[in-house]
Amino acid sequence: MRSLLQIHPSDNVVVALRPLQAGEQVDGLTLATDVPAGHKVARVAIAAGSPVIKYGHTIGSAKSDIGAGQHVHTHNLASTLGQDWSTYARSPVRFSPPPTEKRFFDGYRRADGRVGVRNEVWIIPTVGCVNQASAKIAEQANRQFPTSENFDGVHAYPHPFGCSQLGGDLENTRHVLAGLLKHPNAAAVLVIGLGCENNQMKELLAEAGATAANDGRLRYFSAQDVPDEIEAGVEAVIKLVEYAKQFKRQPVPASELMLAMKCGGSDGFSGITANPLVGRVADRLTAQGGTTILSEVPEMFGAEQVLLDRASDEATAAKIVWLVNDFREYFRSYDQPIDENPSPGNKAGGLSSNADKSLGCLQKAGDAPIKQVLEYGRPATPSLGGVALVNAPGNDGVSSTAMTVAGAHLILFTTGRGTPMGFPVPTIKIASNADLAQRKPSWIDFNAGKLLEDGANPSAVADELFDLVLDIASGRKRTRNEINGNREIAIWKDGVTL
Repeated sequence: MRSLLQIHPSDNVVVALRPLQAGEQVDGLTLATDVPAGHKVARVAIAAGSPVIKYGHTIGSAKSDIGAGQHVHTHNLASTLGQDWSTYARSPVRFSPPPTEKRFFDGYRRADGRVGVRNEVWIIPTVGCVNQASAKIAEQANRQFPTSENFDGVHAYPHPFGCSQLGGDLENTRHVLAGLLKHPNAAAVLVIGLGCENNQMKELLAEAGATAANDGRLRYFSAQDVPDEIEAGVEAVIKLVEYAKQFKRQPVPASELMLAMKCGGSDGFSGITANPLVGRVADRLTAQGGTTILSEVPEMFGAEQVLLDRASDEATAAKIVWLVNDFREYFRSYDQPIDENPSPGNKAGGLSSNADKSLGCLQKAGDAPIKQVLEYGRPATPSLGGVALVNAPGNDGVSSTAMTVAGAHLILFTTGRGTPMGFPVPTIKIASNADLAQRKPSWIDFNAGKLLEDGANPSAVADELFDLVLDIASGRKRTRNEINGNREIAIWKDGVTL
């Protein structure tokens, strides 16, 4: 196995692929200190105040003179995160999609023409007051209706909101719940309210475009209006399961697939193995005409120009500028710095600045043009293809829920530190290093660490992962989050609580 990796020809730092010891001579460098795996080493001398270059871009500046062979991290690297864009210029890049044969998966064609990759019944509470009732209904229903060849279970999605909210904060909660209500992975949906909450049933159903005569897919009631909410809920789910079981899998072009790209618990290898691998899969899908979805706006800070140059037109470029500037204003509105990324775990894994993390994060989006920029809680337009950016924070739960609401059928979730979290749609966990994949096999679905092995073929590994995506979309395989029952949602809270 190699010891050091230079990612881009213009980089003045390299990444340690294994733990290195002070005094060790590696690739012409003599290590000045111990360097953990995933961390950076100065390839050449870097003068104080000079840019530190990784991925071919500036990730910060040297706080002091850094000699060749020295460890480069937060102790000697300062963030150089810029301010808002008042003027900007873009240098459009041309995307040449990889040659590929037309691919298919087996999905569920819904009455409105959309496609799902799972055939489930979802229970959505309008308010946290009925969370326990929702969970109990799902538990009883799953005992009565176990999963079968064309039925994937009953799942409740509790959350703490829906009441004591006002204005835009309440609207965001409603957007997210309405988006879940409409998601095509849910063959049918039960919505449970309390009755007196701010998030009134009538407004939520209107947001989702639902009606009482919703072709059998939807049932709803408020707990205050029935003698026993558990009994009423189970009776409703019985009808919904019967409705769901009419759907059968059929071949669907991969162009109708929407994949979300997420990283959580990143390390110094994430931007080298797992994220570029996901980017290759993204390019394979968009070459088919499919759509990829990217969020985590704070993890675009420091790498905005990369996004801007990939905008499909000037109008989309202007929306990207709005997206980044608006999120920076969100930070400032709470008197918080805009360069507090990366997290302690990220830093332990070798990431030193926001730009370091952001440039690695954006590897997940591949090279396809950005064609959509979406406000929080709003759906993407599948027919546009390419990349859709979603306004949401980097928080794993909030971001992944927002991309699910945007229409993602599956989530490709890369991680270097590991996490058991899962979301309403199948969540494919991709380890950036082999150690994590070996230590936590109950969490990890795919080992991207194999890309660090001598002779590894990135294209072949990407083909392997794309095949796995289509197998999971077709129901031939299940993700670890599905097997473990790890499913949850998180809603972005930004407002007063009454």
